[in-house]
Amino acid sequence: MRTVTALIPCYQERHFIRPCLDSVRAFEVPEGWDLEILVLDGGSSDGTREILAGVAAEAPRIRVIDNPRRTQSTALNLGIRLARGKYVVRLDAHSVYPRDYLRQCIETAVRTGADNVGGVVITRCRGSGYQARMVQALTTHWFGVGNSGFRIGAREGPADTVPYGCFRRDVFERIGLFDERLVRAQDYEFNRRILASGGTVWLNPAIRLDYYQQPDLLRFLRKQLLLEGPYIPYMWHLAPYAFAPRHAVTGLFSLGTLLGLALAPVAPGVTVVAAALAALYLGLAFTAAVQQAVRYRCAPHIIGLPAAFALFHFVHGLGVLLGVIRVATAWATGRSPPEPWPGAGATRAWPRPQALRTEPVDGHPSDRSSDEPDGRVTVASRRSQEDA
Repeated sequence: MRTVTALIPCYQERHFIRPCLDSVRAFEVPEGWDLEILVLDGGSSDGTREILAGVAAEAPRIRVIDNPRRTQSTALNLGIRLARGKYVVRLDAHSVYPRDYLRQCIETAVRTGADNVGGVVITRCRGSGYQARMVQALTTHWFGVGNSGFRIGAREGPADTVPYGCFRRDVFERIGLFDERLVRAQDYEFNRRILASGGTVWLNPAIRLDYYQQPDLLRFLRKQLLLEGPYIPYMWHLAPYAFAPRHAVTGLFSLGTLLGLALAPVAPGVTVVAAALAALYLGLAFTAAVQQAVRYRCAPHIIGLPAAFALFHFVHGLGVLLGVIRVATAWATGRSPPEPWPGAGATRAWPRPQALRTEPVDGHPSDRSSDEPDGRVTVASRRSQEDA
C-alpha cells in the first residue's frame, strides 16, 4: 500500500477549517493508496483547536501537529519531515476541495512524472456584499493578476507555478525544503527552484479547488500593501531565479505614477505622456470591467471595477517599492539574511550538493520504492518507470 500525505497549515481558521477537512475526508483515494492527513496548527486561540480535536477524534487518519513558529513555511517543513508519503499534497485551510481532487493529483503526477502538479483556483466570494464580489472580479481577470494561469485559466502543460501542489517526496531530498525566511511567496519560490534545477511543474485544469478571497476591498488592499507586495523583492533578493515580470509591473506602475505627479508641474511634456498612459490604462480597465460585469452578471462592476483595478495595482506596487527599500537598506547596512539550511547561501536560496542529503527530510522513512533511482531523471524516463 502506497501512501500520500496531505499537509494543511492553519492558524485562527475556525470559520474555514471544518469545511476544508470535511472536503479532504471525502477525497476519492486511488486504489492501492492510503492517505494520511497532517494539520499543522500555529497555536490557534479562536476555537480552531477545539474543532480540530473533534474532527481528529472522528477520523484517526488526521493528526494535529503543533507549529510553534506559526508561519506556513515552518509548518510545511515540519510536515515534510513527519510525512510517510511518496507524494506530499500541500493544501490550504481557506479552500474547499472536490472529491476527485486527490485522485486527479495522483493520476497526473504518475502520468507526467512531474516534480509538482496542481490545478486551477476557482475564486469564491467570502460574503454576500458587493465588495466581496468586487475582490472576486479583481483577481480573476488577466488585467488584474497578469498571466497567472492558475487564476485565470490555462491549458494543461508545464507552468512556472501552481497553487499549493502535489509534490514528489524526493524533490525535497534533491533541492531542499521551503525557505523559512519567506513568510509569503514560499510556494512560488519553491516552484521556481524546481524549474531552475531542471525539474518540471505541471498544471492540469482538471484539478480544481475553491478558494475564498478577502471579504472586502479594504482588507484585500491591506494584504497587498503589507504582505504580498513587500515580500516579492525579498524573494528576488533571496532567489533571483524566482523573478517574474508580472510581479514587477505594479511596482513600475506605482513608481511611474508618483514620478508623473511630482514632475508634471515642472515638465509639461511629462503631463502629456502621463495623460496618454492614463487614458490607455483606463481604457483597458474599463474593457476588463465590462467583461467581468458580463461574466458575473453584475452591472455595478462597470462603474466600480476601473477604480478598483487602479487602487489594487497602485497599492500592490507601493508594497513592492516598500520591499525594494527594505532590501536595499538591509544590503547597504550589511544585514544579510541567514541561510535557510547549511550550504544554501545567505542571499540565494539554492542548495549546494552537501544540502541534498535525505536525512534532514526523513522524519519517517517514505514508502518510495527501493527500485526508484536517486537523483535527477527526466520526465519521460520517470513516466516509463511509473508505468513499469
